[in-house]
Amino acid sequence: MRTVTFLSLLLICFAFSSMKNKETADGELNGRWIPVKQEMAGKTVPVGAYEKQVLIINDNKYTVIAESVDKGELTYSSGKMDIYGKEGVNSGKHYTAIYKYDNSLLTICYNLAGTAYPEAFETKGKPLFFLSVFRKE
Repeated sequence: MRTVTFLSLLLICFAFSSMKNKETADGELNGRWIPVKQEMAGKTVPVGAYEKQVLIINDNKYTVIAESVDKGELTYSSGKMDIYGKEGVNSGKHYTAIYKYDNSLLTICYNLAGTAYPEAFETKGKPLFFLSVFRKE
């Protein structure tokens, strides 16, 4: 359970920036985001593991509130995202991700190894890939 919570926190922490993005309007990702679905390595994460989590995006800063608080910076453009942990369990870490914002849902697929961007929004057969779908609060 602690591993799932840590991974959820880690991945949710990775969000977005104030950099202009052709797919999203300036500030559209700002606000409080609630996870509605999560998946790791092809397996669904139980709702109880993330039901109290919140992702807050304010321009190029993010805060994740879960069992602890994690803060950092992010940049995004053209469907790709770079997430930099500054405070909390992810301090000093860099993660790569892809994202899409469609029908009021924000979907992010993270590569926790940070070595390359995921090529698709799927985690099956990829133990270090995490997918999270959010709705704005």
